[in-house]
Amino acid sequence: MPDSQDFLQEAQQQLTDILKPYQQQLARGVRLAGFLQQVLKSAERNDFLQLDEQLKSTMARELEQENGLEACQTVFDRLRTYANDQVELYRIEFILDLGTRAREAGLPLEIDFPRFTVLKGIEGTIDFSARTTTLNKKVLKSIDPRRIVSALVSVKRGLYDRPFDARTFIDGLFQAYSESVKRAGEDIGHPVPIQQLYLEYVLSLQSRPFFQDMDKGKFRGYSLDQLAVDVWRYFQAGIGGTSSGHVLQLRPGRNNTLWLIDSDGERRLISTLSFQGGRS
Repeated sequence: MPDSQDFLQEAQQQLTDILKPYQQQLARGVRLAGFLQQVLKSAERNDFLQLDEQLKSTMARELEQENGLEACQTVFDRLRTYANDQVELYRIEFILDLGTRAREAGLPLEIDFPRFTVLKGIEGTIDFSARTTTLNKKVLKSIDPRRIVSALVSVKRGLYDRPFDARTFIDGLFQAYSESVKRAGEDIGHPVPIQQLYLEYVLSLQSRPFFQDMDKGKFRGYSLDQLAVDVWRYFQAGIGGTSSGHVLQLRPGRNNTLWLIDSDGERRLISTLSFQGGRS
């Protein structure tokens, strides 16, 4: 007579092997049924945006090929055509509405759906299926043109409506650069890592009370978007360089980079920054 412990272990393993594919098949059926319920809810609510996304998914194709559910394909095809037509109509109306509201707000909006831009350094993407708008990497949980334009106005105010003097800006940046190369024991003209220079410049903007008590309430924030736009505005000003005649140079790279806007108005990954020339 076989050892009872070995016998029971063998029986358990055999039953587990039998049960496993059945559980997998059952789980698959539950998953497909749940997806079909979601499609039904979208159709019931006439949520054509969600319906369009669902019917383009691999899950929809998988369900259509499932034994016993092949009839779904005919219905799905008709729903796909309907949802696609509705999304296209909505897209046209959306673009017209967004453009109109942007003009009323005085924003020079350019749309290449799903992407859009306003001014250099202000750009975004519309995601209908997720009901979100990404604006300068920040996600707005809405595709309402009114909310999008309101957010754009706020971003523009923070980037372009600040007091800005190109000479003051470039002289301040040069001062921060000079401090960096001095500490490194290098001469003017030596490239400085852009991330290091960004930190140096932000620190140069802080007030004396901040360094006496580094409370966050005393900190003067200066975002990377602000730096990128200020560099672009400096290039646009055409002043030539610093008060001492030094000229800014941005060098692209792949490591330890920041996104800035170059003299051509293009966003580029910048690795180092330097100032060249100068009057003796």
